[in-house]
Amino acid sequence: MSTAGSLWAQVNRTPDAVALRAADRSFTFSELRSAAAGVRGRLTDAGAKQGDHVVLIAPSVPEFAAAYYGALSAGLIVTTMNTMATAREIEFVLQDADVSIVLVWHSDAAAAVVAARAHGAEVLELSDHEETVVREVLDPVVCDVDDVAVVLYTSGTTGKPKGAQLTHRNIATCSDDFELGLQVSGDDRFATALPLFHIYGQVVVMNTALQAGCSISLRTPFDATTMLEVLRDDQITVACGVPTMWNAMLHVEDDMQPEAFSHLRLATSGGAAMPAEVVRAFERRFGCVILEGYGLTESAGSGTFHDLSGVPVRGTVGRALPSLEIEVRSPDGGVQKPDEIGEIHLRGASIMKGYLNRPEATAADLADGWLRTGDLGTLDADGNLRIVDRSKDLIIRGGYNVYPREVEEVMYEHPDVLEVAVVGVPDEHYGEEIAAVVALLPGAQPDTDAMRAWLKVQLSAYKVPRIYRFVEALPKGPTGKVLKRAIDRDGLRPRGTI
Repeated sequence: MSTAGSLWAQVNRTPDAVALRAADRSFTFSELRSAAAGVRGRLTDAGAKQGDHVVLIAPSVPEFAAAYYGALSAGLIVTTMNTMATAREIEFVLQDADVSIVLVWHSDAAAAVVAARAHGAEVLELSDHEETVVREVLDPVVCDVDDVAVVLYTSGTTGKPKGAQLTHRNIATCSDDFELGLQVSGDDRFATALPLFHIYGQVVVMNTALQAGCSISLRTPFDATTMLEVLRDDQITVACGVPTMWNAMLHVEDDMQPEAFSHLRLATSGGAAMPAEVVRAFERRFGCVILEGYGLTESAGSGTFHDLSGVPVRGTVGRALPSLEIEVRSPDGGVQKPDEIGEIHLRGASIMKGYLNRPEATAADLADGWLRTGDLGTLDADGNLRIVDRSKDLIIRGGYNVYPREVEEVMYEHPDVLEVAVVGVPDEHYGEEIAAVVALLPGAQPDTDAMRAWLKVQLSAYKVPRIYRFVEALPKGPTGKVLKRAIDRDGLRPRGTI
């Protein structure tokens, strides 16, 4: 079944059930399909034909879902982009995917208009009145399950962004994986402030929840206090976020007690490593377990999650979801033994078709169906995956391997630390030196010597950062993930603070 077809099927089962909530608005499944039909009609009027590429730029509002499913129901290939994308970034995608139509939220249209004008594409603006446009509701056009449904561009940290081609099968497989893995029922009520243009919010959350007949409470932009109120007031059962969101919610000063969240059976975290101390503190304060999963854009968001019928193995991201196999390989390609570090490889029905217009990159990352993730990890004897770090983030100091995530985990236990990022800085003597960029809790005072002395008790000497920078906040991407590549490493000064 196509991606839009799964929504249409759910509408037929529960037309009057609430699908989406956003502030003071809500959409039933029937209303969502009607709004999608309206967008589909606008696209058809603009000349869009099955197999054409369209770009969708919108925040996490109900109209995002309407535009997404409307375009997919017409057999179009959808690329979703960050609402903060510049005209240059948008124009790159328009050219790379040969896009002729851009769907954009009215308040985010400026850059899209500039890019579309340069490329010769048409812009269709979206507003919060899409549901009032009356159109005939047509069945989704017939698509093969291996046809491309969505193209999502990677961040491009090592060059130009690459468009991961995700098929209808890839997306359905991920949703099936998480519907089973999260033990989802139609009675669940999801909530998220994740951007829907990102794989986590779009496929893991939106597609999974709607396919299962669940409601989703959307909030944009993320605000910690508001999100806690949503969890309480909408009686949320499954909340989805990233570590910086959970950490921010943990530090909200209010009188909410754990009983206010008694209906919340599960919080899921992805996108970045979850500090163990944040997990423990959140569970103490709110009485809710946070479990980490692992997935990539190239795997349609599927990867690993914890077995909810057993006891979570702390420090891991769980075991492979039903559709996937995992191997941890050495640099020479051999499969590592349990608990040996290597590069994580994935294979299964959720793995992308390949990169759009990038045969060499596809060949480099996909071989015999196995996806090279670029992440380092270990598998224990029971198949639980532990993420060690990104291979590109590994610091080699004087011949010793230092994994930034390990150092960060320890630093999060420091009573003054709110957020931290550990990075490598070029050094003439050691090759690389270890630097820590730290955001302190309100009222805490930066003290490099005291922090270094504290860390020397917790870590081997070669793992202790020698360089410290204290900042108000760490740079973050649209999902709330800390962006290490945005840290000015040339500006890091040895043994100093700012």
